[in-house]
Amino acid sequence: MTVNNFATIYADLCPDLLARSFHLSDVVLPFHGYRKALPMLTIVRLEGEGNYSTFHFNDGSRLMVSLTLKRLFARLSPDVFARPHKKTIVNMLYLEETDHSRQQPAVLLTNGDRVEVSRRKANLFFNQFAGFKQKISQLAS
Repeated sequence: MTVNNFATIYADLCPDLLARSFHLSDVVLPFHGYRKALPMLTIVRLEGEGNYSTFHFNDGSRLMVSLTLKRLFARLSPDVFARPHKKTIVNMLYLEETDHSRQQPAVLLTNGDRVEVSRRKANLFFNQFAGFKQKISQLAS
């Protein structure tokens, strides 16, 4: 595995600076008959299953909503969120390690989740991540 000290760079940056730089406002979701605003900065990843999606947050909590990943991806910041697999959206701020050594590339998130990157989306995903790391490095300096 290739270890990125990326998560430590993110930890040193002010959350307000990240929110302004990457347009990380709140995402408004339907929730039991009302709407709930959730800060994008706290979302680690989203996992889809049919017409439902599960949000995984940085405090370990989860929330299931009745929206597809396609509809949610349109609401999220394209500078920070990437889709490494058909059933997963990840927040690149929470990527800790990348694994190119196997046939199936994967990434490890700061919460311990391992997400596989599909073969077809691998080049696009890792190029997007490289551009994202460059922008974070510019913010950190």
